[in-house]
Amino acid sequence: MDGLKRRLKYSLQLRLSLALTIAILLVATLTGLFSYVSAYDEALEFQDNSLRQVAALHTRQGLTFHYGDNQAIAAEDDEETRIVIQYLADGAKASHGDDSRLPLPIPVTVADGLSTVQVGDEPFRVWVGKDASGARFVVAQEIGSRNRDARDSAWRALLPFAILFPTLLLVVADLIRKLFKPVTALAAKLDSREDQDMRPIDDQALASEIRPFVHAINRLLARVARTLEGQQRFVADAAHELRTPLTALSLQSEGLASEPMSPQAQAQVSQLRRGIGRSRKLVEQLLALAGAQLGAEPSGSVSVHEVCRLVLEDLMPLAERKQLDIGVEGDDVRLNIREVELRAVVKNLVENAIRHAPEAGHVEVSMQQSAEAVELCVRDDGPGIAPEEWERVFDPFYRGQGNQEEGSGLGLSIVRTIVQRTGGQIDVGFIDAASQQGWCVRLRWPR
Repeated sequence: MDGLKRRLKYSLQLRLSLALTIAILLVATLTGLFSYVSAYDEALEFQDNSLRQVAALHTRQGLTFHYGDNQAIAAEDDEETRIVIQYLADGAKASHGDDSRLPLPIPVTVADGLSTVQVGDEPFRVWVGKDASGARFVVAQEIGSRNRDARDSAWRALLPFAILFPTLLLVVADLIRKLFKPVTALAAKLDSREDQDMRPIDDQALASEIRPFVHAINRLLARVARTLEGQQRFVADAAHELRTPLTALSLQSEGLASEPMSPQAQAQVSQLRRGIGRSRKLVEQLLALAGAQLGAEPSGSVSVHEVCRLVLEDLMPLAERKQLDIGVEGDDVRLNIREVELRAVVKNLVENAIRHAPEAGHVEVSMQQSAEAVELCVRDDGPGIAPEEWERVFDPFYRGQGNQEEGSGLGLSIVRTIVQRTGGQIDVGFIDAASQQGWCVRLRWPR
């Protein structure tokens, strides 16, 4: 019960359906009651007219009545539904006090016209009139059968309502569902949007009552987009401003290395140079992340083979220090992406693979295409990442538990930003799921 109350409180569709159901039920009940009473009265009026017609027939034809010696009711005669016609004076001559034999013991004091009299234990509806000779006669019918027939007729009049009511409820429920379908579709469309997608919502298919709410959401999205753009530009500007003094520091530290100094001072200069190098790498990654978030639309397709060749040329010294075997497999494919972005994606993935692969290990870059999608995979035979960290490795500056490799923690974040912004998908997992060894990053762009 509490769950139903909660749903009624927060569900506009359920409240509207319930309100319309109650309204339809109320209208149907009142209409059905009115129809029942009207049909019942009309049935009784029709039967009263039948008594008048029989009386008029008797008057026109000048019929006479004769009661035979055998007063038993014939087998085909229905005592409850029969119409009896007799002279009123004959009722006074009846020796019995019920309606089992004719004539019926109807009192002679009954007034002319329609009335209800008691004959034995049964009430009768009677019409009293006069024939051409002035003799009073009576046309009578048992009331019980009349009322039963009237009720049956009234119930038959309610049959269309019994069929229409559930049909109308189904039609209303389906109509409400269809009316709210654009809102549900809009919600599903918003849920499927990427994090950086701040485009305004199209309100053409929505009702005019919902459009003000959608316009307010669009204005909110515009404000959020301006805020995000300002933050991204701030990161890009800050990283750009930091790169110049770090470059100067790097040059100065290299100049110190050629100066005569004690071994202890040389060790400290070496540590200083490594720290400056890490800082420069971080600034470059921040610039790459800001560029990925603010990236422009591509001007054409890019060869993945060519990009991989350029990246491997840059990273070959790092791979040679670990004596790694690096290979590129698969036919060349082309992607509709900016070259600088694809280079950032491939470089970050391959550099991560080189850093995590064991000495004399293997790193493989493969690509394939089908009628549905283009895939790019980067694999290494390192220890991989624990499944509980698979989602968090894409967060900025997250480097994983127990990760001792040098890095800024921005590589996979940059990859995900570029891939999602260009309409692709990214999946990670073990190469050998049983032993949980090896690491694979699979990128997929639909064609």
